[in-house]
Amino acid sequence: MTNPHIAAIAQTLLAARRNHQPADPALHVDQLQSNDEAYAVQELVRKELAPEQAAVGRYWKSGASSREASLLSSALLDSGVWTSPAQARDWPFNMRLIEIEIALKTNRLVSPAEAATLTHEQAHALIGAMAVTIEVVDSRWQQTEQLQPLLKLADLQTHGALVVGNWMPYSAQEAERDWARQRCTVKIGQAPAQEFVGTHSMQDPRWLLPFWLRQVTANGASVPAGTIVTTGTWCGVPAAQPGDLVVASFDGVGMTSVQL
Repeated sequence: MTNPHIAAIAQTLLAARRNHQPADPALHVDQLQSNDEAYAVQELVRKELAPEQAAVGRYWKSGASSREASLLSSALLDSGVWTSPAQARDWPFNMRLIEIEIALKTNRLVSPAEAATLTHEQAHALIGAMAVTIEVVDSRWQQTEQLQPLLKLADLQTHGALVVGNWMPYSAQEAERDWARQRCTVKIGQAPAQEFVGTHSMQDPRWLLPFWLRQVTANGASVPAGTIVTTGTWCGVPAAQPGDLVVASFDGVGMTSVQL
């Protein structure tokens, strides 16, 4: 029997978006029992906000805290994906936490049968391009101790917006990039720039590709060419404020900016 709380939680999140007012998670404590139920909430929200958007989204957020942790993946709303340099002064964020990431773009269609057996090396060959991105992390939930991981997952993994920089072709030379030595910086407002080297949680942003592709194709749908996935933060989640200019840069890849 379908969990009746799935639809109620979706309506709570939709109301929070309409009213620009975070909802109280205490009303929904322990109502979701699995990742699949949280993903079902995501899908109801997506269908309400973007009914014209394809079931297999063009943009995805994926990541995990380590290679041993469970990978979580969420389709993003096209309306919240912007090209750098982006202006977000009027966007109604409840909070503005910053993740700087590498996004990867697929170079051809991937079927469920192919995804089921992909090795890491085979998945790397599916990369057509990569870009520097800034994710603005936001939440439709009040930030209280009642905010459980499954409620965060239901809320698009607390996704707010994604800013995408210029795409760089993924060449044979790029396949040899040493991600353990990759340097990146983020500058938020007037604060000094912060530098990070080799700080990706899975050591290599490409590592998640076969797992992400298996998740996306689990319901029998293929992943179209040109599908884009972000791969996890290099900087943690530092806070930004309204009016801040956020600039992210990855050596040898590019830079991206958003004006909040």
